Amino acid sequence: MDRVIVLKNPTTELVGHSSKNAVLIDIAIIRIFTKLRSFLMSEKDISNRMDKLEHGTNKMFKIVFERLDDIEEIITPQLAEDRRKIGLKN
Repeated sequence: MDRVIVLKNPTTELVGHSSKNAVLIDIAIIRIFTKLRSFLMSEKDISNRMDKLEHGTNKMFKIVFERLDDIEEIITPQLAEDRRKIGLKN
């Protein structure tokens, strides 16, 4: 007949005192790596979103500056080619 042993804290009851600390440290390290992986995935998602936003913003700025160039050409006074120039002569 098989006996089932129920342990209150299976991570520390099966090992000695120094091994208990090692097990607890291993568990803490695994938890840290899990949180780190989660953080990096979140950061990657944010980075992808920022890249998309930057790409869209670059398009918008290009359009805005093209329109400003067009407006500048319209409002800049056109000077006659044969006008009398003023200033010092070379």
